[in-house]
Amino acid sequence: MDKRTIDKKIIENADRSNISRYLIMIISLLISALLYNLLLQPTKIVMGGVNGLAVINNYVNKINPSFTIFVISAIMLLLSYFFLGKNRTKGTLIATFAYPALVQLTSYLTKNIYIDMSDLLVISIFIGVISGMANGMLYKTGFSNGGLPIISQILYEYYHIPMGKSNFIINLIIIIFGSTIFGTTMIMYAVIIIFINSMIVDKVILGTAKNKALYILTSKEKVIKDFLIKDMKHTATLFNVKGGFLDKKRELILTIIPTREYFKVTESIKLLDPQVFYLVNDAYEVKGGK
Repeated sequence: MDKRTIDKKIIENADRSNISRYLIMIISLLISALLYNLLLQPTKIVMGGVNGLAVINNYVNKINPSFTIFVISAIMLLLSYFFLGKNRTKGTLIATFAYPALVQLTSYLTKNIYIDMSDLLVISIFIGVISGMANGMLYKTGFSNGGLPIISQILYEYYHIPMGKSNFIINLIIIIFGSTIFGTTMIMYAVIIIFINSMIVDKVILGTAKNKALYILTSKEKVIKDFLIKDMKHTATLFNVKGGFLDKKRELILTIIPTREYFKVTESIKLLDPQVFYLVNDAYEVKGGK
């Protein structure tokens, strides 16, 4: 098979993959929008993020939630573009416009749907499970829902503050602020939702570990190494190895990535080298490095 045929097949596979990724992204955003209008907005549970700020702003200032979500997401998109660059902003571009539009659209569809809100514990568990599945689907496509986590990415990029820690603090501030308006009991329901959500997201994507260790064998070591370091901002370690079957010396690339980036990284390296061989392991504890 000549190079032109290979390139054509890679492009065709990429196109098919992109269509399914965009479809999954829209479905996951639609589920999130339905959850917001059916359960989060009526119960006034502030679980952080732009959804939490939209609930607060709607209650205090009577501002349309979709407008709040769009304005905050648009500001975060601009920050991402200026501080993180065009390539890292692409994945959040569609969600910035699609999610608030879907929130507005589903607000009309859910007006006549009645749900008994008396058991907030059951509702909180349900929100955690469904939102975790929706977010997991979204992250697995390699896209992002943008929003306030962009601040965490910027803090990590420039000050090396762990994203999990800064994201937790940002959401905690929003939850505490919400509790001053809706009562301290709301904090407990928010914690239940966040805990279940994070657990389901990891399950949906792959396994339970927060990080994955990738061992990559490829004939395009430099291309893939540059992709990992320059595009994904991860370190890579190279080992000299020798294949047992062909008895050829090669370089093995080892990199550690967050579980949420698993799909994006693996799909990218398969496009860079269709013949790539890689092995993935859960990395339960990672210390040191950048």
